[in-house]
Amino acid sequence: MPRPWFTMSLHRREYLAQLRLALPILGGQLAQTANGFVDTVMAGRVSAADLAAVAVGASIWVPLFLFMTGVLTSATPVLARHLGGAAYHRVNPLAQQGLWLALGLGLLCALILRAMAPVLHLMDVDPAIRPLAQGYLDALSWGMPGAAVLLALRSYTEAMNHTRPVLLISVAGLLINIPANYLLIYGKLGLPALGGVGCGWATSLVMWSMALMMGGYIKRHPIYRPARLTLRQRHWEPASLGYLLRLGLPVGLSIFFEVSIFSVIALLISRLGPEVVAGHQVALNFTSLVFMLPLSFAIAATVRVGRARGGGDREALMAAVRCALLVTAAIGLGAGLLLVLTRAWIPYIYTDNARVIQLAAHLLLFAGLYQISDAVQVSANGCLRGFEDTAWPMVMTLVAYWGVGLPLGYVLGLTDLWVPAMGPAGFWIGLVAGLTTAAVLLSLRLRWRLRQPLPATARRDEATLEQAA
Repeated sequence: MPRPWFTMSLHRREYLAQLRLALPILGGQLAQTANGFVDTVMAGRVSAADLAAVAVGASIWVPLFLFMTGVLTSATPVLARHLGGAAYHRVNPLAQQGLWLALGLGLLCALILRAMAPVLHLMDVDPAIRPLAQGYLDALSWGMPGAAVLLALRSYTEAMNHTRPVLLISVAGLLINIPANYLLIYGKLGLPALGGVGCGWATSLVMWSMALMMGGYIKRHPIYRPARLTLRQRHWEPASLGYLLRLGLPVGLSIFFEVSIFSVIALLISRLGPEVVAGHQVALNFTSLVFMLPLSFAIAATVRVGRARGGGDREALMAAVRCALLVTAAIGLGAGLLLVLTRAWIPYIYTDNARVIQLAAHLLLFAGLYQISDAVQVSANGCLRGFEDTAWPMVMTLVAYWGVGLPLGYVLGLTDLWVPAMGPAGFWIGLVAGLTTAAVLLSLRLRWRLRQPLPATARRDEATLEQAA
């Protein structure tokens, strides 16, 4: 009698493995989100201008940071595959290529941030705020290489199936950020009061501190001993570095497409009045927090799929994919029900404005509708990254967000072409359609990937990287 390809014991082991990976990642993401909250609150206590400068600066540097994050995640599935195949001798050289790529991206982003004065002018930022915003970006630019190094080290430790330091160091970064902000923003212990600019310097300090802590952790913890990242012998492999860049660039662009569509929607509805924008922002902020849960499991799925591919274990591969999809779909269903049932109370966390509360509660209904689609699309994308398949998913997300979601939202929200203009609700219907399209397309791509012969694929990918070496 043939052995079933998927058993309950295998399901249980895989679920626990993904849970152990995902929960520390989730905690780390929440800690990093808390950093942004602390920056906003502490800068806002100085003046409205300082708060606005930090907000304008964040609208510029955060998309750059997320793009850099997407590019540097390319190392995770590659390293996970080699670890799964017990090719430990290749882990350190490949991880070093991730570091060189990170340093290059970090320096590039730093230069971009320091050259944003003309962009601030084109954005028609208030002349009183521009010097503060540029000063904030100049200060923060010094931390971008540190942030990039941290992301490269994070990809390495996630590939090693060890995500606990992501949580520990993120919490440590938050604990550093609060006193650093206090000293630099308000000018304590003899330091000058820098206002919002001090917030940028504090963030740079946190970025470098976290990178150094992660490096020290990796250097000393015994769990990395089989394939420890070390610079005692430096490796420079331009072909491998180019492969990581080709793999990661579509991921970075996919994240940019997703982030930018929300920015464009905010700009398009800004003409409808501040209360409408505020209601949209409340709904968007809360759903962004909810999204971190399926995203954490998607990152875990990337690692598990990469390791199963490296080991040539089709049974483990199928278990990793199925578990990831089932867990994230269940999360999406639960989140959707939670949003629908509690949408009338959630906005009170943010505001006491009755009009904003009413609109946000209405929009959270649409957010509840797309939770399953959003969870499935991010999970399928995470599995595809484990297959080192990033180019076609980038195209699919571009079509879903910019070819379906935004045009449909614009027509429903701001025109009377099909129905009377629906305002922000029309754009949220567009988001439902766009995320559902992405979920369908990415699921079909993943289904096609699973039908490919695993040994042949593994050999082809191994040959690619051996040539790169």
